[in-house]
Amino acid sequence: MAHTRIRPFNTKDTYPEQKLDNDLAQAVVARGTMIFLRGQCPQDLDTAKNIDSHDPVEQTHKVMQNIRQLIEECGGRMEHLCKVVVYLTDVRHREAVYRTMGQYIKGVHPVSTGVVVTALARPDWLVEIDATAVIPD
Repeated sequence: MAHTRIRPFNTKDTYPEQKLDNDLAQAVVARGTMIFLRGQCPQDLDTAKNIDSHDPVEQTHKVMQNIRQLIEECGGRMEHLCKVVVYLTDVRHREAVYRTMGQYIKGVHPVSTGVVVTALARPDWLVEIDATAVIPD
């Protein structure tokens, strides 16, 4: 693994009442080149066009694909992901968003913070995720 993950856990143990399966950690120790990503939304990176969906799962897939693409364009890999902050406009989408995000971070164990907000920059967006990665020295 690229970085030291302190107290890794899975959300199925932390939130047994929810149908989640995310590999996370309490802390990540990393050295190297830092990548700070702008909050990623369900839109095309080249055109800034929204995807044609109001489904939280489809929106999260696009957000995570954008995160993966940007990390790779910076010379990294998803295993270099250290932190995500998830912004949701509706707490009822939490499980769907986190289950989908979990597919992209399986075995990575980043730290994660979730926040419910009144709105995002565009009314159609249900989820935005910002991310920090570190490419090891």
